Amino acid sequence: MSDRPFSVLGIQQIAVGGLDKGALRRLWVDTLGLTVTGDFRSEKENVDEDITVAGSGPLKVEVDLMQPIDPEKRPAVHSPPLNHVGLWIDDLAAAVTWLGEQGMRFTPGGIRKGAAGFDVCFIHPKGNEESPIGGEGVLIELVQAPEAVIEAFKKVASL
Repeated sequence: MSDRPFSVLGIQQIAVGGLDKGALRRLWVDTLGLTVTGDFRSEKENVDEDITVAGSGPLKVEVDLMQPIDPEKRPAVHSPPLNHVGLWIDDLAAAVTWLGEQGMRFTPGGIRKGAAGFDVCFIHPKGNEESPIGGEGVLIELVQAPEAVIEAFKKVASL
């Protein structure tokens, strides 16, 4: 697989879910000290989330605290509690094309703007007959890294 036309640079985010976003904030913000930087609400995605960060600058990691708007509807952002992992990608369009050619299954929706404003695409947790490669039980978000993030990872890699 050395002909891969993209690189995974690092962790962009993790998303954790629960029925009570207040309890998640008490842990991640009040106790662990993460900083709230925004929020996102989507009826379609059944999510009410707070966006928090650990660290600063281009290498900061986002931790999304997600509560379902309706716990009886899907997607069930609170189950499992570790909802998904986001990876910084240096060329998202090339990654999606190449991974699709390898048999990767993506969730519906294709590349689109994510909650934090970056272009994103999700790898489905499970493969199927048509696209046999999936996230092996984990929802994986591929996130287009902005140039500052790409440069910061290059700089760190050269040390």
